[in-house]
Amino acid sequence: MTKFFLTLHVLAAIIAIGPVTVASSMFPATLRRARADPQDTAAVSSLRLLQRICSVYAFVGVAVPVTGFATASSLNVLTSAWLIASIVLTMAAAVVLIILVLPRQEAALAAVAGEGGDGEGGQLADGAGTVVLGERASTRLAMYTGVFNLLWATVTVLMIIRPGSTTGA
Repeated sequence: MTKFFLTLHVLAAIIAIGPVTVASSMFPATLRRARADPQDTAAVSSLRLLQRICSVYAFVGVAVPVTGFATASSLNVLTSAWLIASIVLTMAAAVVLIILVLPRQEAALAAVAGEGGDGEGGQLADGAGTVVLGERASTRLAMYTGVFNLLWATVTVLMIIRPGSTTGA
């Protein structure tokens, strides 16, 4: 059963997290392109697609920790330091995505596409408060995306190396 859970866990990570890391990384550059030329409908369409990929696959990404817990339980490693560190980093990555990346993507898309905001590419109110888009919106979004990606890369390394693991590597 362990191999089955591990297979599901790895597939979930590749299928769900991979698209989010790529799409979120592409979003800031596409935002700069769309803001530079408001008539560029291809850039706005690309922003819509990238934001949709991030939102949908973020939801699908819930399968990664679920299958991860099933795998860890079957391996009897739930109390291992490397796993606890991975869990904490995974939670941090989820918070960065949900609180910092996705709302700013939605606000940027709405501002660029004229679907809300203040009509000047400025701000959009959401459940977490008001996200203000200024001159450096794409730079900040790139930074938050980089933090998200770095957290996932660290989790991946911990999952492969498993420092101190007695289950073999």
